[in-house]
Amino acid sequence: MFRKRISRLPVIIFLISAFVTVPFAPFAPFLERAVSFEVRAAVREPVRGRRGMVASQSSLASRVGVDVMKRGGNAVDAAVAVALALAVTYPEAGNLGGGGFMLIRLNDGRATVIDYREMAPGGAARNMFVNQNNELIKGEGSSTVGYRAAGVPGTVRGLEMALKKYGSGRFTWAKLVEPARKLAAEGFPLTYLVARSLGNAKDSLEHYEDSRRIFLNNGKPYAEGDVLRQPDLAATLARLQRFGPREFYHGRTARLIAADMENHNGLVTLDDLRAYVAKERVPLRTTYRGYEVISIPPPSSGGTALIEMLNILEGYDLARLGWSSSEKYHVMTEAMRRAFADRAEYLGDADFVKVPVSGLIDKAYAAQRRSTIDPEHASKSTDVRAGQPAGSESMDTTHFTVVDAQGNAVANTYTLNDLYGSGVVAKGTGVILSDTMDDFAARPGTPNMYGLIQGERNTIAPRKRPLSTQTPTFVLRRNGTLWFAAGARGGPRIINSVLQIIINVIDHGMNIQQAIDAPRIHHQWLPDELLYEPYGLSTDTLRALEERGHKLAEKPVNIASATGIMIEEKTDVRLGAVDPRSDGEPAGY
Repeated sequence: MFRKRISRLPVIIFLISAFVTVPFAPFAPFLERAVSFEVRAAVREPVRGRRGMVASQSSLASRVGVDVMKRGGNAVDAAVAVALALAVTYPEAGNLGGGGFMLIRLNDGRATVIDYREMAPGGAARNMFVNQNNELIKGEGSSTVGYRAAGVPGTVRGLEMALKKYGSGRFTWAKLVEPARKLAAEGFPLTYLVARSLGNAKDSLEHYEDSRRIFLNNGKPYAEGDVLRQPDLAATLARLQRFGPREFYHGRTARLIAADMENHNGLVTLDDLRAYVAKERVPLRTTYRGYEVISIPPPSSGGTALIEMLNILEGYDLARLGWSSSEKYHVMTEAMRRAFADRAEYLGDADFVKVPVSGLIDKAYAAQRRSTIDPEHASKSTDVRAGQPAGSESMDTTHFTVVDAQGNAVANTYTLNDLYGSGVVAKGTGVILSDTMDDFAARPGTPNMYGLIQGERNTIAPRKRPLSTQTPTFVLRRNGTLWFAAGARGGPRIINSVLQIIINVIDHGMNIQQAIDAPRIHHQWLPDELLYEPYGLSTDTLRALEERGHKLAEKPVNIASATGIMIEEKTDVRLGAVDPRSDGEPAGY
């Protein structure tokens, strides 16, 4: 705890010895003069484990996953237990009432995606969040607040599919639910950041009876160290243990959710819950400097945008430009700008609309997009339009990573969309409902809560899945073995964070902890501003970017929060890493 608190304090560093874990010169500019910055990549090493590793936003959930592997479970068994535990210990994003994507790679090289993204209710309509004046509805009844903001949850179905198809067979569903049920029933002490997030969400949580009763302490925010107990959620988990995952969609839990929806003008019905299915999809693949990259297809935009940016940036010698140079950050920003413009135009649920994925991730298309980048001057986002890929027609989230002793790996990102989703806990269930409907284009061309512009392909339709930015990703060595896995939480900042982790490892020689800790930037086309982190880029670098024409955000912000696992080539040791921007911890054995 002391080490992690120190890592968040701005300090003055003069000692070269503080930087010995960084393999070469990127940090040299900071050493030339006294500079105030946050201690991150230079002073932390990843957690080491010879057999298995879990990296998540909750130390309790990480330990749950390690315990499963110690008792003979594989990475998928552990991932199911971790996801259920996070629904208890990380309530702002871990969930039963949301959805996500699980990327699985087995030790024989097979890879697959479990898509358990939430879907729109059957009663949803294209203009349901627009009033008579064609303005977006605000407050209750909007796409971000209350019962109508919730999509049909997919998490339980997704975990069920993963366990049935890729689990070891050594663990029953009931056994994997037990750690989460016990944590919910007995309670756990709140970390500083979870307590703070509950306090920040007070205004939205206090409007709903069960949310207020569970997540406020007699009407006041919980403090760090207070024990949070969730008896309703424990009872729901006990029903899932006894009757299996089907109970969530057909049993008492489903009836409680549907009844609460009906009583509060929500749209999710019992028929919607019964109709929900998880889907298995084929991952997207590319190579970056000879290393294979595996990521997520639509309805997540993450894999497509990530691969497009990697393909664009492959045309630049980023290692020669240097880790902290304005030249590198300039071309990286321009790649982000173009990929997010394409995201707005082309991406959506491929089960409903034509999405030109193969064209967007084609290296020839990337070369075309790269040719529009001026090496000396920033583009104006209003001048950057979507390209013409072949085949085209003219935060909150949490991520965890698991690697087992046999080399099976899971990278899982799931979400309630915003912190604590819609703010609603379905009465009698302890289940927080998402506000995933905001991930649709409530009105095409109008930004959502993250400032993302949404296009026609992502408009609302019954039983459609909204676009996502989740980006769980694997990178393989040139011999085809797993090198590292990574993902992040943080809305649209997820994609660019995973991009920079990959570049930090491949181009700049960092280990997984250094790659995650290093300062990041973010640009998403619109709004036309470049985000940067506190104590991240030097004053000279920021000035040089402004001179090129980049519009810097008014003040620095933390950009996403990642986890990852790397496998050392010579020792086969698993290296677990969790972002210092969170208070989670890896666990290994």
